[in-house]
Amino acid sequence: MEKLNVNENCIGCGMCVAIDQEHFEIVDGLSKATNSDNLDSKDLENAIASCPVAAIEKTEEN
Repeated sequence: MEKLNVNENCIGCGMCVAIDQEHFEIVDGLSKATNSDNLDSKDLENAIASCPVAAIEKTEEN
């Protein structure tokens, strides 16, 4: 099963939240993935592609 993560490269620019509020929120100045459902959404793909530091990743969860 895939899980959505924001890694330590996040700079808190908020681009992902502006694009996809279903999956992200800002917590303590940095982005946090809040939802691992609907990982094929177009908004999520746009948020991942728009991250200036490539901090958003989908990982396999055991």
